[in-house]
Amino acid sequence: MSEVKISAETRSEFGKGAARRIRRDSKVPGVLYGHGSDPIHLTLPGHELQLALRQSNVLIALDIDGKSNELAIPKSVQRDPIKGFLAHVDLQLVQRGETVTVEIPVHAEGELAAGGNLLEYVLNALPVEAEATHIPESVTVSVQGLESGASVLAKDITLPKGTKLAVEGDTVVLQILAAQAEESEGEEAEGDESAEA
Repeated sequence: MSEVKISAETRSEFGKGAARRIRRDSKVPGVLYGHGSDPIHLTLPGHELQLALRQSNVLIALDIDGKSNELAIPKSVQRDPIKGFLAHVDLQLVQRGETVTVEIPVHAEGELAAGGNLLEYVLNALPVEAEATHIPESVTVSVQGLESGASVLAKDITLPKGTKLAVEGDTVVLQILAAQAEESEGEEAEGDESAEA
């Protein structure tokens, strides 16, 4: 995983009006919390934060007011539902060597068995425990040759060294569905149309 340095400022103004003023300046309001300390309300640079958040489970090295340096991971990111800009971010304080629970994206590779079967992601991201400065960016699962009815369980996924599952091993992550379900729906629709005719 990568570590991104971002300069942040503490803020003392709160509420919708203050948040709007921050966003007008191309910045993002945020909160840093964790380790039993009081939450720190921050103003972060919008463009730099946007770039950092493109990376899964990015580790952010915060330079706060040029006085203190803290490590954090994003825990909650709110975006405007229409325009998509960053509206607010919650950051969790972490320390090197500390174990944290995060979700890492699951990627499938390989060709399914012939027959037009469909791959369904039951979990798009896998909950795991990992050292805060060594969070995997993703896990890749082979679905080569899997047939309808097959499934990939959490315990079947090979995790990077130092990473543990944070869900039950029998949790279904991926499953293979038969494409016939769609065909039968189409046949039913045709039957309805002929009945109407």
